[in-house]
Amino acid sequence: MTDKLITEGKFSYVEAGEGPVIIVLHGLMGTLSNFEDTFNHFSKNGYKVLIPELPLYSLPLIKTNVKNLALFLKDFMEHKGIEKAILLGNSLGGHISLYFTKHYPEKVSTLVLTGSSGLYEKAMGDSFPKRGSYEYIEAKTKGVFYDPAIGTKEMVDDIFKIVNDRSSVIRTLSIAKSAIRHNMAADLPEMKQPACIIWGKQDTVTPPEVAEDFHRLLPDSDLFWIDKCGHAAMMERPEEFNTILLDWFRSRNI
Repeated sequence: MTDKLITEGKFSYVEAGEGPVIIVLHGLMGTLSNFEDTFNHFSKNGYKVLIPELPLYSLPLIKTNVKNLALFLKDFMEHKGIEKAILLGNSLGGHISLYFTKHYPEKVSTLVLTGSSGLYEKAMGDSFPKRGSYEYIEAKTKGVFYDPAIGTKEMVDDIFKIVNDRSSVIRTLSIAKSAIRHNMAADLPEMKQPACIIWGKQDTVTPPEVAEDFHRLLPDSDLFWIDKCGHAAMMERPEEFNTILLDWFRSRNI
């Protein structure tokens, strides 16, 4: 998706479509391309979709945390003149969505969570690949998915580069510690926005019981399962993910 990238000051993002605004937030080891199918599907079905590149490895170390990533989202919305949006987050992106919703509820119309962190940070922390051999990183990357083939060589190469860069590793650990500090369990019952939870039944990073806890704690949520699917449903089963979400939007008049 780099050919579609727009850069304006500190913001780099992709944008397409017209209609209610969906802002997509990727995970810690994720990229914009993780959501390519979702971006294309919803931008052609009555929504304006934006995916900003999160500054995971470029913020000052002291500011590399969930709080400042949420502030980055606030700045991005102000930059784009967006008063209110649907937030769609995977993994860390879901956690940022939740933290943002806690502090700026008037700016969030709807939440969409898939493989989100925010409740089960031990699993999230344990999933960070540590420095090691290429084969180790490859196994950890492929293990995120039910179908290991989804973990392409390009993806493994990118993650191998990140975990062998000292600056990136320090920031990864900073975000992990921040995620533990910002557990959202006590805050979820106060979030009144409609929430769609789409989860892979074979997610080993944020296991199925995490989805059930989100569903129990969020007052206005619906939970959908995708079988034979791991931590990144929008990548591994994009057609099913997109169908579930579009049908849910329509059922809720969103």
